[in-house]
Amino acid sequence: MPVNLIAPQASALLPIAGVQLGTASAGIKTVGRKDVTVILLEAGTQVAGVFTQNRFCAAPVILARQHLSGTAPRALVINTGNANAGTGEDGLARAKQTCAALAKLLNCPAEAILPFSTGVILEPLPAEKLCAALPAALGNVQENHWLEAAQAIMTTDIVAKGTSRQVRINGINITITGISKGSGMIHPNMATMLGFIATDAAIAQPVLAQMVKQVADASFNCITVDGDTSTNDSLMLMATGKAGNSLIGDSTDQAYPMLLQAISEVAIELAQAIVRDGEGATKFIRIQIEGGTSIAECRKIGYAIAHSPLVKTAFFASDPNLGRILAAIGYAGVDDLDVNLLQLWLGTVLVAEHGGRAASYRESDGQAVMRQAEITVRADLHRGTASATLWTCDFSYDYVKINAEYRS
Repeated sequence: MPVNLIAPQASALLPIAGVQLGTASAGIKTVGRKDVTVILLEAGTQVAGVFTQNRFCAAPVILARQHLSGTAPRALVINTGNANAGTGEDGLARAKQTCAALAKLLNCPAEAILPFSTGVILEPLPAEKLCAALPAALGNVQENHWLEAAQAIMTTDIVAKGTSRQVRINGINITITGISKGSGMIHPNMATMLGFIATDAAIAQPVLAQMVKQVADASFNCITVDGDTSTNDSLMLMATGKAGNSLIGDSTDQAYPMLLQAISEVAIELAQAIVRDGEGATKFIRIQIEGGTSIAECRKIGYAIAHSPLVKTAFFASDPNLGRILAAIGYAGVDDLDVNLLQLWLGTVLVAEHGGRAASYRESDGQAVMRQAEITVRADLHRGTASATLWTCDFSYDYVKINAEYRS
């Protein structure tokens, strides 16, 4: 079951003026479940995004990137059950077919539609089913359908993921709402995740493009479940400008850092929800690396710990076999690391220092921390002032079972 994660109530996901969401069932993988989502954007909405860095990126990623560089987006169309990845030119044609079908219904250019897909890789997208469901999705669009959309984009997720924030900037109330999906094949840059965040703030498009990269770097690029970078990851940030604030036209605007913080808080909560709902997860693990020479160095060591199957299975077993963490730090690739300076804590328990076990460490203390559902691993490298925090989960029997049976 997800680790301390409860699905949001529909009333907790605040409407964003200028955004409407509708869902429908196309029967792409499972007959009867909602698997198509349409997000409509009022004219004037600015959109920016970041996408997977997997070279084998999916057809909708290719097309969404192209469309973002041209016509102002009018709508997003999202399907689950099929990733439309590893499908070559045929997959690209099917993604274009979907965009054209929605564009016809909305009387806008096909280039104004941004497509997104998630699900099984290497299988043809049943575009006819998807297109046939679009009128039904448009038929129930509402500003308050964020929860329905969060549920419709799920794959192996157990819990729908969504959250909202409100912040007052220069006397104007700004609202931010976001949803995401993801559970496995999670690794930054980005991961098998889709994230959609909208705000009613007025932000210039170049500023929004800068902001979404900073938001991603503080949130979705700090999570990992299994170290596999997906083909379909996408994070979209939409700004409708309906709040009535003065246009944020430059990152030096005093409103920029306040809005960035609020949107980042939404993104961090969504990103952490993905880890809490990691396939088969029983533990939520926060990895803090301090005292590095650079953030990149700290992240390199953090990910070595977070990706280690031996470390992750030890956490699942509540086994304080903490030499596995030291081994991961040692092979992370920081060649001039002085292990004699390093200190390692499990929760508040000092585990290692001076190149070995801390004199004060007792396995019973480590055992007590390992039994907790939420655990912090903290390492101080004592070689600089940089730090980084990552979030991951354990590996359980269910992770293997879920992925072994994913296509069945």
